[in-house]
Amino acid sequence: MIFEYQLRVLPEQAASEQAIADYISREKGLPSKSITHVRVLKRSIDARQRTIFINLTVRVYQNEMPQDDAYVHTHYPDVSNGQQVVVVGAGPGGLFAALKLVELGCRPIVVERGKDVHERKKDLALITKTQQVDSESNYCFGEGGAGAYSDGKLYTRSKKRGSVEKILNVFCQHGASTSILSDAHPHIGTDKLPKVIEAMRNTIVRCGGEVHFQTKMTRLLLDDGRVVGIEATRADGGQLKIDGPVILATGHSARDVYRYLAAEKIALEAKGIAVGVRLEHPSQLIDQIQYHRREGRGRFLPAAEYSFVQQVDGRGVYSFCMCPGGFVIPAATDKEQIVVNGMSPASRGTQWSNSGMVVELRPEDVEGEDVLKMMDFQQQLELTTWQQGNRRQTAPAQRMADFVNGRLSFDLPKSSYAPGLISSPLHFWLPPFIGKRLQEGFKAFGKKSHGFLTNEAVLIAVETRTSSPVRILRSPETLQHVSIEGLFPCGEGAGYAGGIVSAGVDGERCAEMAAAYIASAV
Repeated sequence: MIFEYQLRVLPEQAASEQAIADYISREKGLPSKSITHVRVLKRSIDARQRTIFINLTVRVYQNEMPQDDAYVHTHYPDVSNGQQVVVVGAGPGGLFAALKLVELGCRPIVVERGKDVHERKKDLALITKTQQVDSESNYCFGEGGAGAYSDGKLYTRSKKRGSVEKILNVFCQHGASTSILSDAHPHIGTDKLPKVIEAMRNTIVRCGGEVHFQTKMTRLLLDDGRVVGIEATRADGGQLKIDGPVILATGHSARDVYRYLAAEKIALEAKGIAVGVRLEHPSQLIDQIQYHRREGRGRFLPAAEYSFVQQVDGRGVYSFCMCPGGFVIPAATDKEQIVVNGMSPASRGTQWSNSGMVVELRPEDVEGEDVLKMMDFQQQLELTTWQQGNRRQTAPAQRMADFVNGRLSFDLPKSSYAPGLISSPLHFWLPPFIGKRLQEGFKAFGKKSHGFLTNEAVLIAVETRTSSPVRILRSPETLQHVSIEGLFPCGEGAGYAGGIVSAGVDGERCAEMAAAYIASAV
């Protein structure tokens, strides 16, 4: 027999499937030997009171075993003879677009300017060793996109435009833990996600698609106002011409692509972004604050998360991409830039917790009419930060309370940021409409959460790549560009997603529309 229960249990009672089974046996009167399997369907933590509970939805199998896997399989057929579609970019938008094309019988040809997920890792290590950034292989460019080595969080509020569950199931089919199907804030982990991404690529290739690394799109090919393919350049200088409609999934940092599109008079618009710093606390302190107890997380709880938002002078100030038990990483994509981001391994076991702390920035907040003005603002702030960091990847930083009170930090706490920190008066040189709002936001957060505003925490500049600064205009019905047939702007880089899952959802939708476009032309 199969039963489903809603449970509210203590952390130690939810620590393992055996502990859950023991609890059910006691509370529901089922003989312990008859419980052959427990499957957790939903899991969330309620830490609002001093006694912390875990809310569970479980499926209990009595005297029988599950007849299916914990996830839903997708069938991927051989598409060697299918109609060809070009996918530019192998981040989550591009990979999920390519897999969906395979599912629909089309043959994806993926071009990615960066390296494969394993070769890329070597270039990331060199950023710390040499203080130099490879402009084609870094934390933003390469197989898996910005999410591959910046945490792998799968939490999204986007449920309107596609199936979040489908995206999570595809990840599980390619090796992710099935815990992502049940956790309220699912997370694969920076150390686990690369193997999942590689498995997704292997599915594409096994089914007859192609994936070309170190291959950079240089221009779109047009015929009578329709996109009919791309030209691309390989790292060895070789040229490629690839035919087919184009799904453009280049990510939020492909500034050369935005400049190319603007020069070609392809319709774009400036888009709001959020800019600020990366805030790092000792993880034990965040655990103590969030779990309301001196021992912090203890043996049975994960590293604690937090979420803050405050309106200051008509703009939102909020935490972004919170990484419990994680690292702060150098995420620049070219020379003369400092950009920071955060990531966490699957264990979330480091001694630090960090998040972006950012201020909402709207196009009307930046002077000018140029559609690339928000991107230019980003770039100028990243250059200023690089100059403040001694023209290296050494990041300017300031203790949190010192920043709020306008004081120079004479020393800095130990940090996870591997290239190193340099004390700098962020309160002085950050643009006032960012710095002043952050100061007021931190004061409000400190009142809401006692102990959060502290000099044990450090601000690391600068967080600018929260989302695309440009939107590539497309039709809501067909997802094609508003004025050019055969071009499907996709994902976070096109301005229609905000993270791994929403980019994956948008990639699937663009693939569906591209397949329909091909079918209508036959």
